[in-house]
Amino acid sequence: MNHLSISSAISKPITSLKITSIALLCLLCSACTAIPTNVTPLSQFEVQRYLGKWYEIARLDNSFEKGLTRVTAEYSMRDDGGITVLNQGYSIKDKIWQSAQGKAYFVDTPDIGHLKVSFFGPFYASYIIYQLDNTHYQYAFVTGYNKDYLWLLARTPTVDQQIIQQFIDSAKQRGFDVNKLIMVDQNANEK
Repeated sequence: MNHLSISSAISKPITSLKITSIALLCLLCSACTAIPTNVTPLSQFEVQRYLGKWYEIARLDNSFEKGLTRVTAEYSMRDDGGITVLNQGYSIKDKIWQSAQGKAYFVDTPDIGHLKVSFFGPFYASYIIYQLDNTHYQYAFVTGYNKDYLWLLARTPTVDQQIIQQFIDSAKQRGFDVNKLIMVDQNANEK
């Protein structure tokens, strides 16, 4: 077998492997921007009103926030029409502030509260605002691409217990495991 024959024999499996890899990557990426069952992104969303600082009041704990208190998210417009996302939290155990900066873009149109956010290069995951205080934009109920991700965000470090209960009831109706919710300590001491 000459060099050309070997190249042809090798290129066919590599090509099909590449196609399979690309198809798998597309499937994974679309799954990460999916919407969980029983969740509908907010319509009539106004991004300009959503920008600014939000405090994390409650969450389903996840690996990238484990052990963090005083968690905040700050959103600002990017020149390319996307949104800069800056998440910060304080680790009492390590006695340090941790932060992550990412970018987000609308999956559909800017009036639908369904964005894709990336903190790690080309990989995006859903950020779905499914309930919001439409009058003043003071609190938001947010999820990810599946029911392992859930947040209650507010413009202030604390909220009325009625809002927390509304969040819990809303999440429970949508099938989230509310027994695993943690309340984020926004007053944790840095010392």
